[in-house]
Amino acid sequence: MATPEDVQKLAALARIEVPEAELASFTKEFDAVLAYVGKLDELTLAHETPTAGVVRNVFREDGEPHEGGKYTQALVEQFPDKDGNHLLVKKILTHE
Repeated sequence: MATPEDVQKLAALARIEVPEAELASFTKEFDAVLAYVGKLDELTLAHETPTAGVVRNVFREDGEPHEGGKYTQALVEQFPDKDGNHLLVKKILTHE
């Protein structure tokens, strides 16, 4: 059974604030979630070990598949907004 301290620790890890007035209700909800997830322990599987089939290497051999820059110009021509060979995009991150 979860305690209010457990809920406060979980809230601190999630970086959320839980008001003292709502701590009891969150504790009950937390217990309900754990009980629901605990039902997985009751699950009986027909096969205990998963079968993956035949394992084979799907990676290519090391080496150069083609000369460097072969497709650069074709890609740059497709850029909607560019500065030389660089794709210009809208700024979405700031340091503020």
